Amino acid sequence: MWQERIFAYLQYMLPQRLLSRLARGLANSRIRALKNLLIKQFVKHFKVDMSQANQPDPLAYESFNAFFTRTLRPDARPIVREAFTLASPVDGTVSQFGKIKADRLFQAKGFDYSLYELLGGSEQRAAPFVDGQFTTIYLAPKDYHRIHMPLTGTLHEMVYVPGQLFSVNTATARNIPRLFSRNERVVCIFNTEYGPMAMVLVVAMIFDSIHTAWAGELTPGLKREIQTWQYPSTGTEAIVLQRGSEMGHFQLGSTVILLFPSDMMNWVSHLQAGSVVHMGQHLGNLSGHL
Repeated sequence: MWQERIFAYLQYMLPQRLLSRLARGLANSRIRALKNLLIKQFVKHFKVDMSQANQPDPLAYESFNAFFTRTLRPDARPIVREAFTLASPVDGTVSQFGKIKADRLFQAKGFDYSLYELLGGSEQRAAPFVDGQFTTIYLAPKDYHRIHMPLTGTLHEMVYVPGQLFSVNTATARNIPRLFSRNERVVCIFNTEYGPMAMVLVVAMIFDSIHTAWAGELTPGLKREIQTWQYPSTGTEAIVLQRGSEMGHFQLGSTVILLFPSDMMNWVSHLQAGSVVHMGQHLGNLSGHL
């Protein structure tokens, strides 16, 4: 549609980082009247359901961002129990999923992008996921915005990849080539008992900050160059996160991409592009457990 193309192309001209800094300032403001106005309008516009939040009163939060990254009641998102199953890491909508064709991931009709580029330009990092499986999950503004582990894993590597701040909604994905490998992102590689797993946290315009459970805030503020951190796989300093535990959150939200080797897992049969998923929901079965 021509409206989508105009919306997408306008983003090339917008001062993405300036807009994001301004939005971040508003989101973190503790001026009572301002934060209450922002929260009220947001809840009304996006029809946010607060009934499952630990604090169901939206105006009780100290800032808009505290409201946006709210936690849920412990019973709000049950985690699929079977040990061989894959749990959804977030609430959101499945944009795309399926097989990685050699080095290419499907973005939208007419567009794909490079696994190598997505993971920060390392052939060694990309190699386990060539011809593998992927899913892209978009977090809409109304969604719960904390990110959880789909499997128990030990953190092996984290990579900060600088980039653009295009919107990541459906309209932009259909009109901007290589969207997810162009936007700023954090790549987290985990070792699991079934094989390696990558979680790619993609930021967007206005939504340009990511927190992880082990490193705190990663963007903005990092140098505008790729940065890599390696982590021990054993010992007291190893970072082991259990399935369902929180691994991070977006400051306002964006997209999570999961990557797996070719022989590691299979998606559940009813999953499709456009499926709405909730954190902890059954997404797939690990190899040998169909």
